[in-house]
Formats: sequence, C-alpha cells, structure tokens
Amino acid sequence: MRKRDDQQTKAYESHSLKRRDFLKAALATGAVGLGGAALLRFISPADTEAADWGSPNALGAKHWGLVIDVEKLNRFANFSQIIEACHAHHNVPAVNDPKTEVKWIWQDDFEHCFEELDNAYLSEDIKAQEFLVLCNHCENPSCVRVCPTQATFKRDDGIVCMDYHRCIGCRFCMTGCPYNARSLNFFDPRPYIKEIDPDYPTRTQGVVEKCTLCVERIDQGLPPYCVEASNGAIVFGDLADPESDVRQALQSGLSIRRKAELGAGPSVYYLIGGGVPAVAGGELNA
Repeated sequence: MRKRDDQQTKAYESHSLKRRDFLKAALATGAVGLGGAALLRFISPADTEAADWGSPNALGAKHWGLVIDVEKLNRFANFSQIIEACHAHHNVPAVNDPKTEVKWIWQDDFEHCFEELDNAYLSEDIKAQEFLVLCNHCENPSCVRVCPTQATFKRDDGIVCMDYHRCIGCRFCMTGCPYNARSLNFFDPRPYIKEIDPDYPTRTQGVVEKCTLCVERIDQGLPPYCVEASNGAIVFGDLADPESDVRQALQSGLSIRRKAELGAGPSVYYLIGGGVPAVAGGELNA
C-alpha cells in the first residue's frame, strides 16, 4: 500500500506543471517537429465523427439531456448504486485520493453544487438534500473549444464525447470546464479497477476522461446506466421534443441548472419541487 501511495504522489507531482511551463514545453516540441502537418493530422474533422456502433435500434435525438428529480432521488434512489453502475461498466478506477481521483458521476451537497444560488435564508430542506453531479454535456462546451487535438468533441445530438487516443493530457479541457467534471489519469488506472468490464475500453496514464452519457448504450438503443439504476429519479430524453419524458418532467415543477449564468448551456436539469411524471426507471417513450 505504501508503494502505491508513493507512486501516486510521484505521478501527481510529475503532472503538476504550471500552465506557463506547459506552453513552453509545447512550443519547444513544435520547434523540433511536432507541429505543422502533424498537428493538422491530429485535428482532422473526419477523425471526430460520432462512433457508429451499427445497431438498428440506436436512439436518435436533436438534443439529449437529463432531468434529475432531487426529492425523488433523496427519497427513493441509492446514490452508491447509481455511481457504481456508471463506474463499474466504464472501468473507472477507484483511486482513494482527492488529488488524483477519477470520477464520472458523484454525490455532493447544495452548497458545493449551486454555490451561486446559496443564500442566508435558504430552506433547511434544500440544504439537507444531496445531488448527483456529472458532465453537463453543454450546448456551448468550453472544453471542446480549448482542446488542441479535438480529443473532446460534440456530436450532433449534443453529447460531448472523448477520443481517448487523441488526448495528450494537456488538461486544457479540465481548466475550461466550470463543473470540475473531468479527471486526469495521473498513473495507469488498470490496477485500480476491481473487475474490468471487457465491453468498454480502459484508459491509460496521461489521458483525461469523463461521463459520456453512455453514448455506447444510446447507440444500441439503451438508456444511460445512471438512469437505469435511479429508480425513476433520473429521466433521459430529447430536450428538443416537447413530448419527450424530459420535457414533460420539466413542466412539472421548478428546475435549475448548475452555473447556467456562464452561458455554457448545461443539458442536465435538477427538478426542485413538483415531481417527475410516472415513468418506469430507464424506460423511454416509444
């Protein structure tokens, strides 16, 4: 255990470059040849097209999104079960160090999720509730804009995806994300995966990762794992369709989004009051 802790510390320190130092290193690399044509190859638009999983059952939408019923989540859902469903199926390493941990979806309180909405007279009921947070799959994702290799890209259906093979670990996307929804693998993640799921690729040291809204399941006609494990507290659907489950849920009560004032356009809504209509957890309208 001590050896593993030492490895974590060394890995963390080796990746703790200041932004100015990274830029100097990047310029130096370009000067010796990793620029010009090589850079153009990295950012070829053809390489960033959405993956085609070849399933005739693939779900389609103009703008995928989530609605999380906070009251129902706190009353009927198991936070650990939802997180485990996501992390286990996506081979997310269990690193017990806040400085180097990797997480796709996690639990937090109102103060840390919605600090811009906090006030001295906030209801104690709201303060006591817990929230699930994840990548917001923004309409105007800053992470996509700042990625120098287009390892982060947005699909036509609104999902912000990652091409792990193109990620160079520069962490510009982590700096650009206002939701802290991205994690860097400071070391080889595979020793920290209890049981590897062969149906999803593992990552490597130096690669950034995050929630992909279970794009591999959507392309096979299935809902995200978090929706399936939420006991009906999380609804998934097309935000552009007035008849979709998510739009119907948003009509049932007050909803808020994290840091919406920044203009990123987060696609994850939190329902405060009201309630999600009676739909089976994980099932979608025909």
